[in-house]
Amino acid sequence: MKKILGASIGSCIHVAGLLNFLELAKNLGFESIYLGGAISIKELIGAILEANPEIVAISYRLGKGPLKNLLLDLEKELKSKNLLENRIFIFGGTKETGDTAREFSFIYKVFDGTEEIEDVIDFLKSIQGEVISKDKKKDYPQNLKERIIWKKPFPLFRHHIGLPSLEQTIKEIEKLADSLLLDIISIAPDQNTQSYFFEPDKMDPKQDGAGGVPLRKREDFIRLYEASRRGNYPLLRCYSGTRNLIEFSKLLKETINNAWAAIPLTWYSQLDRRSDRELLSAIKENISAIKWNVENNVPVEINESHQWELRNAHDSIGVATFYISALVAKKLGVKEYIAQIMLNTPPNLSPKMDIAKSLAKLELLDNLKDENFTPYIMIRTGLLSFPADPYSAMGQLVSSIFYGSYLKPNIIHVVSYCEALYPATSKEIIESIKMVKRAYILTSWGLPDFSSDPEVQERKEELKEEALFILSAIKSLAKSEKDFLSPENIYNAIKCGILDAPGLKGFSIAKGEVRTQVINGANYCIDSRGRIIKEKERIERLLCT
Repeated sequence: MKKILGASIGSCIHVAGLLNFLELAKNLGFESIYLGGAISIKELIGAILEANPEIVAISYRLGKGPLKNLLLDLEKELKSKNLLENRIFIFGGTKETGDTAREFSFIYKVFDGTEEIEDVIDFLKSIQGEVISKDKKKDYPQNLKERIIWKKPFPLFRHHIGLPSLEQTIKEIEKLADSLLLDIISIAPDQNTQSYFFEPDKMDPKQDGAGGVPLRKREDFIRLYEASRRGNYPLLRCYSGTRNLIEFSKLLKETINNAWAAIPLTWYSQLDRRSDRELLSAIKENISAIKWNVENNVPVEINESHQWELRNAHDSIGVATFYISALVAKKLGVKEYIAQIMLNTPPNLSPKMDIAKSLAKLELLDNLKDENFTPYIMIRTGLLSFPADPYSAMGQLVSSIFYGSYLKPNIIHVVSYCEALYPATSKEIIESIKMVKRAYILTSWGLPDFSSDPEVQERKEELKEEALFILSAIKSLAKSEKDFLSPENIYNAIKCGILDAPGLKGFSIAKGEVRTQVINGANYCIDSRGRIIKEKERIERLLCT
């Protein structure tokens, strides 16, 4: 058990922050020794000699000039008595005194009041090992499962970045890693990369940088990874390609140690035209790519459900495709499964009905958990919900994560407030993460139990029932029970309209005939007269054979 000795030095009697710090340390398993306020340098040196702590925490809030004199005296005494070896010193104070403390090389870490509790806990965890390491890389787990466990009770924070220039993206990744705020950096490649990285002759140079960072060779991915090897050594992951998904998975595993693969079940195909892959072939290739990642111990996200919801699919389809994705993942042997919930999609859902839909998804998912299948919940703000006004977008970001935190996420995918206007740089990303972290920490102090609301309960149960009916309808298309989740059967479910969305009308292989409307905060299927219809009625009208 490591010892932390804490004191407010000089004539400073402010000890509230120091006491909070020592209490956090105690809760994490440190032995905390509190000396009190207005402790002289002589008294501090004597206590260090007597207790021999591995960590010394000092605080001071009374101005930078007097502090500089105190730290000069302290440094001199520590050197003369050889007390700097195998020991780290932490300073806590104001922004002004914190800046002064940073001038002294023997101060290992400075807290100046701009940090959240989570940041303090993260730091304490990083120095909790048997040996205090100057190699910070050893402090931060480099796979998803270990990082989630290490970060508890807080979630991991993720953000994407992909600017039109490779060099600019590299510089921004360095800033993000140095900020210590971000646990996972998602690389957003441009569309040329996603579609034609392995067929560069098909790229349109006029579209370089469209939608993300242009990555043209293997070394470009390695450079992005190397840029992140600093600060808190964030995990890296990357959007999957829209073609050649197995080759892309292998590339990401070998270059950036891909934290997890995000692969759809049916998309990046004729369904949405993000590639020209024929739908059935795309489903087969996507499943093969998921299998490759399973075989190579890469966690998997099947980013399917929110793709339907982004095309305005009604809530029942959103819940059903969420559950189908998890069933497919488990069938394919995925052990660590990232289950993403995109909130406020479509944008005019009410928070109450958004929670109801999310709970329906999670309760169905919970039935699949066992020792071989561990889901990690990831929430994010729906991109389509962001207003163009940046301050309104900030409100949308914070409010959605505030109520979404009720779902107890393992990962929060932060989407910067500026995304409706322009791609985020490190500046907007850091600002957005700080907003979201504050919202989450407030919820960690206690939220009402939304699930006990009668309307939430009623809608949740309705959606579970509707989703299971959709699954039954898809099963009825199969030749046998074992073919229920086959590519051919999923393909047939789309072709006959069991899986459908209004946003696919006119350009997709899907029917695009379903009508939907948000009523009382929930997205329902409606008929031509605007009447809400149940899934049984909708699917019976399709006359699927």
